[in-house]
Amino acid sequence: MALERQVRAKILSKRDPDQESEAQEWIESVLGEKFPGVLYEDLLKDGTVLCRLMNKLKPGAIAKINSSGGQFKMMENINNFLQAIEKYGVCKSDLFPTVDLYEGKDVSAVTKSGTHGPTLGPKPSEENKREFTDEVIQAGKTIIGLQAGQNKGASQAGQNMGAGRKIILGK
Repeated sequence: MALERQVRAKILSKRDPDQESEAQEWIESVLGEKFPGVLYEDLLKDGTVLCRLMNKLKPGAIAKINSSGGQFKMMENINNFLQAIEKYGVCKSDLFPTVDLYEGKDVSAVTKSGTHGPTLGPKPSEENKREFTDEVIQAGKTIIGLQAGQNKGASQAGQNMGAGRKIILGK
């Protein structure tokens, strides 16, 4: 039980209230309506707001939005959003599991982002060009690698399995 509490505390520590409020403001600005007094995870939990957001970004992306019908219909909304957002161009590895949002297990996974402002998807890469002088390049060529001259690495020791082969001569 103590391990479960530690894991839960670690997940909760990942949550950034500023980032969540910024995400909620962005959703409100795109949808054109306010959600005052509603907690961020409660706003997104049933998936209807996410589906409406996706339809605003790409009209007709989600044909049917379930507004009632129990937890399976709500989880279907979240799943429909995830499928639509993947078609929109967000990499599958950047998506969150449906359960993390619906059960509130890891709401920070829903909001994670490396960029600031109204962007959607993975963080664009930045160029980090390096210039070396000929002197530095020549100095680097004189450095001996860590494994140079060593033959203690990979070997065939212990490679045979089962009983060893015995050759008996003279019988």
